[in-house]
Order: sequence, then C-alpha cells, then structure tokens
Amino acid sequence: MSLKPSATIRYTAMRLAIFVGCFALVAVLVKTGVVPSALGSANLAWVALLALVISAPLSFVLLRKQRDVMSEQISGRIEGAKERLAENRAQEDAADDAARAH
Repeated sequence: MSLKPSATIRYTAMRLAIFVGCFALVAVLVKTGVVPSALGSANLAWVALLALVISAPLSFVLLRKQRDVMSEQISGRIEGAKERLAENRAQEDAADDAARAH
C-alpha cells in the first residue's frame, strides 16, 4: 500500500487554495477602494462572489494537469470495481449452475 495522497484530495486542496488567495486579493482591493464595495451589509457576499468568478477560470487553467491525474485515478478505480463485479457475477453464475446441475 502506497502513501500517495489521493489526487482528488490534492486537487480539491489546490482549488480551495486558489479560491482563498483570490478571496484575500479581492478583499484587499475592496478595502483599498480599487474595486467597488457592495451595497449595505452584502460586502462579504460580494467579495466571495468576485473571488469565485476569478478563481474558477484560474483553477481551470492552472490545475489542468492535476485534474487529468485525478481523472485517471478515478477511472482506474472504476475499472477495477467493474472487473471485481464481473468476477463476482461469474462466481455466482457458476455456483448457480452447479446447484441446478445437482
């Protein structure tokens, strides 16, 4: 058993880090007045929305390689599960055929 971290966890952590970085950057820009602040008490939601809009395309571009690794890992696990299911079905069919033969 290897101690290699799950590609899904790694991708999610990297995506979250990009969002947090964008959130901090947008918060600073709003605080300094470079980016307009929201109306009333919606400032935190405004900052989160802007950070989400900025971080989504950044994640799409910057995490392409990690997303491919994650996809390969997930598809490998799915193929393994399909093979095990087919083996179990074959064993059940063989046991059923043997029971019917007696």
